[in-house]
Amino acid sequence: MTLMPAPEPVVPRPGPEIRPTATGHRAPESPHGPDADAGPGPDAGPGRDAGPGPLLPRAVCEAALTALLLFLIVTAVRWLVGPDPGAAAARPAVLGAVVGTLLALFMLSPPGRCSGGHLNPAVSLALWRLGTFPGREVVPYAVAQLAGSVFGVWCAGLVWGPVTGRPPVRHASVRADPAWGDAAVLVAEAGALAGSTLMLAVLLASPGGRRVLPYAVGLTTALVIGVLGPLSGGSANPARQFGPALLAGDTGRLWVYVSGPALGAVLGAWLAGRTGLRRPAR
Repeated sequence: MTLMPAPEPVVPRPGPEIRPTATGHRAPESPHGPDADAGPGPDAGPGRDAGPGPLLPRAVCEAALTALLLFLIVTAVRWLVGPDPGAAAARPAVLGAVVGTLLALFMLSPPGRCSGGHLNPAVSLALWRLGTFPGREVVPYAVAQLAGSVFGVWCAGLVWGPVTGRPPVRHASVRADPAWGDAAVLVAEAGALAGSTLMLAVLLASPGGRRVLPYAVGLTTALVIGVLGPLSGGSANPARQFGPALLAGDTGRLWVYVSGPALGAVLGAWLAGRTGLRRPAR
């Protein structure tokens, strides 16, 4: 999961504002504000509000980053469980550390700064319900993330060969413990996103929180995978399971891994609203 919000849209002012220039003449002010042409300030970075930008480039960045993330996840699983069947207990912790580090780096990267680095349809939904992301862009972002998931897993299969599709790799498709039923997995997946959404609301409430957001996301992701990985599968991201499940033919519980995080995002945003942390949704 990724909890980086995309830049908020800037609403143009009703009319051009006239301001003096150095030569004494007057020029219309940019609709993005008086500092629009000054470039990014010293506080620019993850979690800061950049310009809105066109939707298509931001969606492309989401698709590309999600594809790269899934490619590297399949690669990590291939080498963690493929060559050596030993040390099974350490695999979720190692994979969690790898994925958490990747998410933090992606959020700090230029494409991540461009799109907001969601990489998770449930996160886009949560940010909309928190009032920091336009609702009309949730579906385009989700489509881009899911398409990137499929493409990244497919590319990993091309690079690493048939071994990625055979057990125990299975295109890195997550599976719950056999003792866990659909309801238990649904609750675990929803709970992980609800808690992450509350953390997001808290961090977005202050500039200091926004600055540490990528690192908080990486740590949270590592904990979710390390703790819930052996139990529910620890996906907490519909895009994380969508591509692997489709290519592995492991779609029996895909509805749980898609609907669970989405429900958790809505629940977490509702709880944030009850505690006064949520801005009005738009």
